[in-house]
Amino acid sequence: MRKSIIAATLAIAVLLAGCAGAPLTTREKGTLLGGAVGAGGGALVGSTVGAPGAGAAIGGVLGAGTGYLIGNHM
Repeated sequence: MRKSIIAATLAIAVLLAGCAGAPLTTREKGTLLGGAVGAGGGALVGSTVGAPGAGAAIGGVLGAGTGYLIGNHM
């Protein structure tokens, strides 16, 4: 019980710390959106062949890379 409370407290602290700082740049927004869309698409494609986790990981990496490149040129 005590370990779960400590873990929850640390998770909340990390989430709140991630919200602090300057607004996201266009490059960061592109990377984030590309990674999310890529992971979702990869999970869908991966689930048809029986490996949704691998599909999500591969799609997320490729999507984040593509989003970075597009956001960098905007």
